[in-house]
Amino acid sequence: MADDLLQAPAWKALQRHAGELSGTHLRDLLDQPGRFAAFSRQHGHCLLDFSRNRLTTDTLGLLIALAGERELPRRIQTLFAGDVVNPTENRPAQHMAVRGPDAPPLLVNGADIRAEIVAERERMLALADAVRSGEFRGSTGGRIRHVVNIGIGGSDLGLVMAIEALREFRTRDVEVHFVSNVDGTQLADVLDSVPAAETLFIVCSKTFVTWETALNANAARTWLLGQLGEAAVARHFVAVSVNAPAMDTFGIAGQHRFRMWDWVGGRYSLWSSIGLAIAIAIGSDHFRELLAGGHELDEHFRSAPLADNLPVLLGLIGVWNQNLQGTTSQAILPYDARLHRFPAYLQQLEMESNGKGVARDGQPVRWGTGTIIWGEPGNNAQHSFFQLLHQGTANFAADFIAPVEGSSPYADQHLVGLANLLAQAEAFARGYTLEAARAELVAKGRSPEEVARLAPHKVHPGNHPSNILLVRRLDPRSLGFLIALYEQKVFVQSCIWGINPFDQWGVELGKLMATGMHEALLAPGGAGLPPIGQVMRAWARDD
Repeated sequence: MADDLLQAPAWKALQRHAGELSGTHLRDLLDQPGRFAAFSRQHGHCLLDFSRNRLTTDTLGLLIALAGERELPRRIQTLFAGDVVNPTENRPAQHMAVRGPDAPPLLVNGADIRAEIVAERERMLALADAVRSGEFRGSTGGRIRHVVNIGIGGSDLGLVMAIEALREFRTRDVEVHFVSNVDGTQLADVLDSVPAAETLFIVCSKTFVTWETALNANAARTWLLGQLGEAAVARHFVAVSVNAPAMDTFGIAGQHRFRMWDWVGGRYSLWSSIGLAIAIAIGSDHFRELLAGGHELDEHFRSAPLADNLPVLLGLIGVWNQNLQGTTSQAILPYDARLHRFPAYLQQLEMESNGKGVARDGQPVRWGTGTIIWGEPGNNAQHSFFQLLHQGTANFAADFIAPVEGSSPYADQHLVGLANLLAQAEAFARGYTLEAARAELVAKGRSPEEVARLAPHKVHPGNHPSNILLVRRLDPRSLGFLIALYEQKVFVQSCIWGINPFDQWGVELGKLMATGMHEALLAPGGAGLPPIGQVMRAWARDD
């Protein structure tokens, strides 16, 4: 095959090297002098500590060599140059441009898009500020107090995550709600809690016909008609889409339409007009800081040497752990409850991007790709699934994430959270040996029989790799930096694995089949339904 990772000399060297390290426990590596200095990197107010991974300076050198053999530096420059990096859809990926500064010129497909990006951004931020200030009013002249964002996937997850993370920067004058699921429960709950005259709906859908979003948007429109009449639609709905005819039919006013570009994928789109709900929640100045944080990471990514490059290191370490150390998932463990939706956001970012089974040349891959991402805020997780992590049989890796300055006024409680983060990272790495368990029980005065019986149950194998990511404070700029860090980590791994991270054909099959299932559920007799579908029909019609 033309793009065979397994034939790369550095890959073969890494396989041999992994065998040499197979008998080495993390606790032995951690006790080596200078470990933290050798395996941590800092850029501005972001620090990556990767010393709790089972690797050495030789490992790092081989990973950097692999990046060179997989042409990572060239691919990074290609990405930023606006060249086609999404070959199946013949598109560039220029979400970085949407968070970039107002200058210099930026070419995509030979055209300078910078002025267009800036103009659309300023239109969006002007509306956000008008809603926040009360200048923008509803059809009855009342102030907008509620904003309902209707979208799914990249038109929902990143927005929810960012607004939750930046809660302390939110206005109290406007409450932002989100509707994504198609089952109607979210929409019903929201509509039960908002007055029509004070509510603005944002419909986020590139095509304006995404099934879930279209159903929710039309149901919201019907509700508004019943409350305020047809003329109110133009004042209470705005849209982010490219489908002008559909917006015409719906009744979206021309000045309330915002553009999307096909070179910004949905899961990379919160930086664009899709982020209108974020801008309304935190204001245009803070939204610009969010963009600035993402741009700062981009500049670091495109210019820093590979060995000091945060997204490169994060990506290469992930490849090492998954492909050569056998980890099967990545836990995202933020130790700040403001980041409670960050794991869900990263699930889409990583699993939709790199969940691929064929290489760029169309041939099946013969190595692991993608990563199962999951997680919860750390302290809650400790009392939930950490038992399995510490003493179960799963082979996992983890990212611990925290701001050093807390997001609440309760500094002592935040310090306890940081102490737990450090302790859990150490425990994952070092474990707790049988000898230590025996000594603990003896010190507590347990009998020899009790020591022999209980000690095995207190053993923690350890040897689980983890990273610690610290920011000074959780604010718009640091959040933008973190989001872009993981975006570029995904790109790094796609280059190593030889896959296209910018398409998502796997999203389409189930949606296509659902159309047929829906028709069958409605049709007499339900022809074409599986047996369980017939049960659904019977129960739905059971009076």
